[in-house]
Amino acid sequence: MLVLAVGVLALVSPVLLGGKISLLAYVRFRGWWIVVAALLAQIVIIEVFPGANKTFLDAIHMLTYVAAAVFVGMNWRIPGLLIIGVGGALNGVTIALNHGQLPASREAVKMAGIEVAKGDFINSSVLPHPVLPLLGDIFVWPEPFPLANVYSFGDLLIVIGAFYGAHKIAGSRLVKHGWQPAIDAEAAHAALKGKVGDSEVNDELPTSKAPRHRAPVRPITGEMPHAG
Repeated sequence: MLVLAVGVLALVSPVLLGGKISLLAYVRFRGWWIVVAALLAQIVIIEVFPGANKTFLDAIHMLTYVAAAVFVGMNWRIPGLLIIGVGGALNGVTIALNHGQLPASREAVKMAGIEVAKGDFINSSVLPHPVLPLLGDIFVWPEPFPLANVYSFGDLLIVIGAFYGAHKIAGSRLVKHGWQPAIDAEAAHAALKGKVGDSEVNDELPTSKAPRHRAPVRPITGEMPHAG
């Protein structure tokens, strides 16, 4: 929940630097339902059925990262999403190498006040022999702060990606040039119809940019034309 909360703050932060938050509404994600399903699956295995079969829960946990990777691959041109994808990949690879769980620092877990019932599934935990422990949950947002939790390098990249993407799309003062997504022919056709009316637009957009022929223009001189 900590990463999600900070990510939301990152998304709205451009308003403090002259960005237009309303522009975020115009971003169109392909396969958006994939990442929504992955997030819901993580909530279910962690909050609803933490005591189910561990092998099954570990497999679902890994599949959520595979789904997230597919989503990033479909939308990688959107600003910030590649950074988010790298962060997710760091977490996903580390989880895969540790049999479905992200290793966590014992000290960080203690400072966050995290207590888990024995046998319950959690997405990260203190492991006896962790692989790539530095990529695990080694940072902490301690108690008594709200949403006390542990987080990893991958989580940091996810938040940074959300922050950069939001400012790039909203055009805040932190970015030199705002994002200008490509418009496909269908969208351009619809926009053109909305401006000049259906009757003035051909059914198909031109496929080539042929030069227009213009009548030759005579140079203007200071002499008056002769009559007769």
